Amino acid sequence: MDKSIRKISAENTDVLQRFLGTFDENVNLIMQELGVTVRVDGVKTVISGDEKNVNLAAEVTQNLLELAENGEAVDKGRVAYCIELAKEGKAKDITKLSSGAVAVTYRGKPVKCKTVGQKTYVDAIKKKDVVFGIGPAGTGKTYLAVCLAVQAYKQKQIDKIILTRPAVEAGEKLGFLPGDLQTKVDPYLRPLYDALEEMLGTETYLKLMERGTIEVAPLAYMRGRTLSNAFIILDEAQNTTREQMKMFLTRLGDGSKMVVTGDVTQIDLPDGKQSGLEHAVNVLKDVEQIAEIYLTDKDVVRNPLVMSIVRAYEAAGRKNDKDKAD
Repeated sequence: MDKSIRKISAENTDVLQRFLGTFDENVNLIMQELGVTVRVDGVKTVISGDEKNVNLAAEVTQNLLELAENGEAVDKGRVAYCIELAKEGKAKDITKLSSGAVAVTYRGKPVKCKTVGQKTYVDAIKKKDVVFGIGPAGTGKTYLAVCLAVQAYKQKQIDKIILTRPAVEAGEKLGFLPGDLQTKVDPYLRPLYDALEEMLGTETYLKLMERGTIEVAPLAYMRGRTLSNAFIILDEAQNTTREQMKMFLTRLGDGSKMVVTGDVTQIDLPDGKQSGLEHAVNVLKDVEQIAEIYLTDKDVVRNPLVMSIVRAYEAAGRKNDKDKAD
């Protein structure tokens, strides 16, 4: 194999340190994943090894340094993601993530897209009236939608935020759980509450809930209503029936925006019931002002182990489908 050496300079030592990571964990990951040797010479990163892998590592290094120069955090998750992009010939796409924040939490922390898929999703929500965000757990589908809803409210683009989920049992029957209806459905809505509290702070969030400016309710409560001047999020939409999905989508009123999120690999509907989400994306794929954004395991932004779990289940599903076909 041809051996190769590439040298890439950082703007200064601070940028270089952000790229290297704590105890050089970022550069160690590059060496491990791409089979190259990396050493530092002043503000230069010197990469050596097989020519093909060196070129990939150089591309990853160059684009991550550009992120660091723009003040972006460079952690192991982002490094792993950039390596994935480089293997697909898309490493430059990582620099698209250095644009402005999606929103700012009540503590002043900026919320930014961590993957190109997330940025595509956010851009679609800003431009379209109805967006379907489909992908596995951990891709930020719901959290980013809530962030954009709060941002739209703060900018007075809407008057109300409505968050809803189908109350589908996954293991326990609602009727056997203690408490009134609200107590029974609260666990299903907890991820939405958590995202709202992070964006608004507990005090503001509770005030807006009391005033009815924020409404969090089971999907069944949407029937018969017209939702105008609102940002409406339907979460866990894979567990809607065809009839429920049609009912929900036809609630759209003037000045409103809808985001429908779900993971079609985690459908809890009874056997024989088609998911309303799967049906809707097929029926509505050619309708203007509706966008369908598909996130993948590469867009998982939780613990990196989640990406491995998602991939393992996908592989098992493909094997199962193949076995059935045989």
